[in-house]
Amino acid sequence: MASKELRVAILGAGGRMGKTLLTALEEIPGAVLSGAAESAGSPSLGQSVRSATITSDLAQALRGATVAIDFTVPQATQDNVNACVAAGCPLVLGTTGHDEVAREKIAAAAQRIPLVMAPNMSLGVNLLLKLAELTAKSLDAEYDIEIFEAHHRHKKDSPSGTALGLGEAVAKGRGVAFKEVAEYARHGVTEPRRKGAIGFSVFRGGDVIGDHTVTFAGIGERIELTHRASDRMAFARGALKAAQWLVSQPPGLYSMQDVLGLK
Repeated sequence: MASKELRVAILGAGGRMGKTLLTALEEIPGAVLSGAAESAGSPSLGQSVRSATITSDLAQALRGATVAIDFTVPQATQDNVNACVAAGCPLVLGTTGHDEVAREKIAAAAQRIPLVMAPNMSLGVNLLLKLAELTAKSLDAEYDIEIFEAHHRHKKDSPSGTALGLGEAVAKGRGVAFKEVAEYARHGVTEPRRKGAIGFSVFRGGDVIGDHTVTFAGIGERIELTHRASDRMAFARGALKAAQWLVSQPPGLYSMQDVLGLK
């Protein structure tokens, strides 16, 4: 679908990423904001943004939209997904922190609408995911894998969805089950590092937007793959690229790897 037909509903329009999406939307010729939503009780309700008024009525926010973008909280995802299914509206889901049950429900909804779900919408991060997978495929378990991530003090989920996505990518590269090799804490551990484990380290503080590093540590050498985000516009531009791609796809569950043709 041409960009002039792109009518975007933003779910979570009053949040940090919602406001960034509003700015990024101006970069796409002909794209318009068709609706904006926030949760009940949000101080943003009733505010005018572009040509829309922020509402808690999801059906109203989705009316006339060709695609919706969700950057909210995991607790709101099911209602937002259900509303998009009811409206027949494709959805770009940038919210992270979902448990396995929520992921299954999202996958079920994707049988009825096109849905892009990714731990991170940045184009650079999604290239990093692919590079991490290819590196893990090339190096055996003699190389220890550690994933470090840093975010601002307000981030709630830990490790980040992006860090977990990187863990899944390197596990895929090695042909192992991620759940069997992931290690999230070492406090009190008195034994050497388990061979083949994928370790996670987390930093929370200040206004860090998002740093991720995958380290492959061998004997005598280290390989480090790093992505640092300095502006949330990187995530917003990626989400809008996904939205432009998604409107011409059939129902299904897609990732940013699909959007970028990296699969």
